[in-house]
Amino acid sequence: MSCRTRRPRPNPSAACRGAGGAHAAPAIKNVVLVHGGFVDGSGWEGVYNVLSKDGYKVTVVQNPTTSLADDVAATRRAIAAQDGPVILVGHSYGGVVITESGNDPKVKGLVYIAAFAPDKGESVGSLIANPPPGAATPPILPPQDGYLLLDREKFAASFAADVKPAQAAFMASSQVPWGVAALNGQVTAPAWKARPSWYLVTADDRMIPAPAQRQMAGRAGATAVETAGSRAIYVSNPQVVARLIEQAAQGVAK
Repeated sequence: MSCRTRRPRPNPSAACRGAGGAHAAPAIKNVVLVHGGFVDGSGWEGVYNVLSKDGYKVTVVQNPTTSLADDVAATRRAIAAQDGPVILVGHSYGGVVITESGNDPKVKGLVYIAAFAPDKGESVGSLIANPPPGAATPPILPPQDGYLLLDREKFAASFAADVKPAQAAFMASSQVPWGVAALNGQVTAPAWKARPSWYLVTADDRMIPAPAQRQMAGRAGATAVETAGSRAIYVSNPQVVARLIEQAAQGVAK
């Protein structure tokens, strides 16, 4: 894993520190995890286990993925239930959710895990409208009753290429329909403009190309860490995801 910091504008809280090294007791103990489209919060189990073992209090949001407003409301309820400052983490579409909900006063830092990090007025729909040349096309099926699913036969290769085959097959078969209204939900006030942020870029991602991830991380002034991995990096390699979250918790305090 390589650690690269991109800082297009000053961001004193975004200092790149080695993941997996010795660390003090958690400076911020509350972590709220927000899942993306086509999946539910159970995929965070590995990350939850690592963080819990290291002394963090972890809450997993179960987004309805019906609309951005509904998902933001679910995340804000989870933030409100915390007993102190929060590190807010989003995977994939969950990055849109934390970008919109992360202005809550309890939120002290944002962590994007191979996630969309939209600017004001942007949505997942607008961000994927013009993919870079040569980018893989996600196997999203035509909407049914206002919801989207991935082609089950192509799910593993596109979403979970580094997940054990049996687990990837289960993920494909247990997809959560993703609302078109969520896909097109626009951000009103990007939290990354007011909060320090960290970003895990997945180099082998076939849903959001790595160059697009790097561009969003750079625009947000995020501390960017890059690793080999698929869209399901939080399932296949929970350790690397947890280490970046812990890095953010320590970095915010400094």
